[in-house]
Amino acid sequence: MGSKIHDKNQQVDFLKHRLSMFLDVLDAIDPEDADLEDIDRLILFIDEIESKCREFNNREEE
Repeated sequence: MGSKIHDKNQQVDFLKHRLSMFLDVLDAIDPEDADLEDIDRLILFIDEIESKCREFNNREEE
């Protein structure tokens, strides 16, 4: 894993990048072919973003 991000601007950039990745994955999924495993992966992705938001929110800027 990388080092902790304490700068608020870097935290926002990180979250924007992760959200952009999520949207790319979402766009690539064909709704007709999506299965439960695909949906579970999307939910996990959102859970990870939410967890990172909480972590950044609780972390003090150096």
